[in-house]
Amino acid sequence: MIYIWTGFLLFIFAVLALDLGVFNRKDHVPTTREALGFTAATVVLALAFAALVIVAYDQHWQGLGLALDAVDGQLNTGQSAAIKFVTGYLVELSLSMDNVFVIALIFGHLKVPAKLQHRVLFWGILGALAMRGAMIAGGAALVSRYHWVMYVFGGFLVLTAVKMLFAKKQEESPEEQWIVRWLNRHFRVTKEFHAQHFMIIRDGKRYLTPLAVALVLVESTDVLFAVDSIPAIFSITADPFLVFTSNVFAILCLRSLYFGLAGMLQKFRYLGVSLAIILGIVGLKMLFSSFVKQLLGDAANVTMLAIVLGVLVGGAVLSAVAEQRGRKNKA
Repeated sequence: MIYIWTGFLLFIFAVLALDLGVFNRKDHVPTTREALGFTAATVVLALAFAALVIVAYDQHWQGLGLALDAVDGQLNTGQSAAIKFVTGYLVELSLSMDNVFVIALIFGHLKVPAKLQHRVLFWGILGALAMRGAMIAGGAALVSRYHWVMYVFGGFLVLTAVKMLFAKKQEESPEEQWIVRWLNRHFRVTKEFHAQHFMIIRDGKRYLTPLAVALVLVESTDVLFAVDSIPAIFSITADPFLVFTSNVFAILCLRSLYFGLAGMLQKFRYLGVSLAIILGIVGLKMLFSSFVKQLLGDAANVTMLAIVLGVLVGGAVLSAVAEQRGRKNKA
């Protein structure tokens, strides 16, 4: 199976190299059109990969589909594997929306120039791939050996969903304040930006720039969000390849989503509610997996896919209606 993993990683690195080396070789502010265009391209790539998953699992490339999925105790056929991939991709993508908002706050607090934000997000993606890969490997091993871990994940997600419903939005997270203080205490940090450099040498001494501080904050933010999103996808599948690839495609979309949606996210007033509902549903599915399997059988994953889509579309529609009413009231 090493060839499948290697081929996928090489493909992702090629996409990232094309992004940074061709389309964004010079630091500039991506337009909304460029950002949404890249977002659409990553969605098309994800759907094309889903089609490839059907063939790969039906043909058992490198042993794909020959091991029982610890979540439902069944072998993944091409169709079931593709449904799990798309569902996991949508869940991870929806949970990344809140991450976009937090990244926008980080860039705002540090006053990162718009033309330099792309570079921070690009290197942040590479770090996220490594960290999530390690977390997924550990999570998959736990789920496959100890099925009761699913109930722990489920309970954690339900509690997180309840917390999200009642938590108030903060302009700056305690984690962000702590990390900035720690960096300033242990490293020399310049007050001004130095083009696209994360580190400079001044008078023979190394200094971090605010761009490096922004990168550390973005990486730490991804770790915090992964604590929610990684357990969430294990409600769908424990197949490491499906879990990792769906996460990677969602992360690929995150950078372009930021430039396309960061300025508009505040208009989606029901975004937090939608994400909390998705987390809650995913957590309940984990807690009552046996009952869900008896009730829905093979249609469980298709039903989950439909629910996630319905919640996202419903939240967007309600947000649009509330925004329109707010404009009318102001007028």
